[in-house]
Amino acid sequence: MGEAQLIWLMVVIVVLLLVVNFVLLRGPELSLYDEPRPQPMGGERDASAEHFAAIESLGEMSGALQGTSRKQQLQLMRDYMDAMGDGVEFDGEIIRLGPLQIAGATVSGEWIVPPGADESKRLLYIHGGAWIAGSPASHRAITTKYARLLGGAVFSLDYRLMPEHSRQAGIDDCRAAYTWILDNGPRGESAPRELFVSGDSAGGNLSLSLSAWIRDEGLRPPNGVIALSPATDGTLASPSMKANVSTDHMLGPMFGKMAKVPKFLLRIMGLFSNRIRPNHPMVSPVYGDLSGLPPTLVHASAHEMLLDDAVRYANKASVQGSPVELQVWNDMLHVWHIFVRDDLPEALEAFTEIDRFLQANGSAGRAVGEAA
Repeated sequence: MGEAQLIWLMVVIVVLLLVVNFVLLRGPELSLYDEPRPQPMGGERDASAEHFAAIESLGEMSGALQGTSRKQQLQLMRDYMDAMGDGVEFDGEIIRLGPLQIAGATVSGEWIVPPGADESKRLLYIHGGAWIAGSPASHRAITTKYARLLGGAVFSLDYRLMPEHSRQAGIDDCRAAYTWILDNGPRGESAPRELFVSGDSAGGNLSLSLSAWIRDEGLRPPNGVIALSPATDGTLASPSMKANVSTDHMLGPMFGKMAKVPKFLLRIMGLFSNRIRPNHPMVSPVYGDLSGLPPTLVHASAHEMLLDDAVRYANKASVQGSPVELQVWNDMLHVWHIFVRDDLPEALEAFTEIDRFLQANGSAGRAVGEAA
């Protein structure tokens, strides 16, 4: 093949990729949902000293990843995240479940049950970790806090991760877990009196996707859904994905280089890695029908890369008539809630708002003998 032919072949390939991106992978224009933007909780105050200590701890992980292979990086990331749950104090029970095979999906995880819990109050928690990392162990700071606030049982799902499993496998596990928890509690078969769903980051994405699926399947809806720093747009079209790279101290160092790659290439890579179109509502809930959803609370940092994922989702859902509330904090790390174990003031404030949401939607009780 001559040089001229090679150049023409490359041009044809690029054009075909651009056509595929434009026709199949891009989502509808969402810029009309960029406004309104909520005022930051607590106003324009400076971040706490505990916040900067948390940033310093993340720098240690970034340093450990330097000069390692992709496989080593994945394992180091998983080990680092799991270690975040070490030493979390909890006076109740942690009951391991599964794995249970249900209709081709896997339900595995752990029940977090505080002392004196009303086990008819339940919450399904779906952890974050970019769909490739995280576990019930990594997020115990969050799940134990939820259990105390709820005064009930929290089931932390250990869904199947990529790349060992497909993106669809994790989605199927979330769906199976929800249908299972409708009939089962920590001690066996029983229906919940109250049921919530929550997740952070990738788990926030799975929670919002699950919420729409529950509606479409005609299942009993949750009393409420709580999404912490959720990813809602797999096409990476949100302006903050690029604008907030330098201010996102967690995602910026890990994924900031992606902002320099043409989006059509990232979408094509996403198509091949996920085997699902990046604009499909199953992986990009912001592109789905957001009407008829249960009460939903969304938290985000004004300085994280996923800020506009949250803004666009909340605004579109509100326009379509669903009761969705968005709360934003200045300067915070992505999913700063996990630092509640270190008494991060902004994390404590966030959980105060979560407690208000739980009570407003039917969960006012607390665990006996354990402070929130």
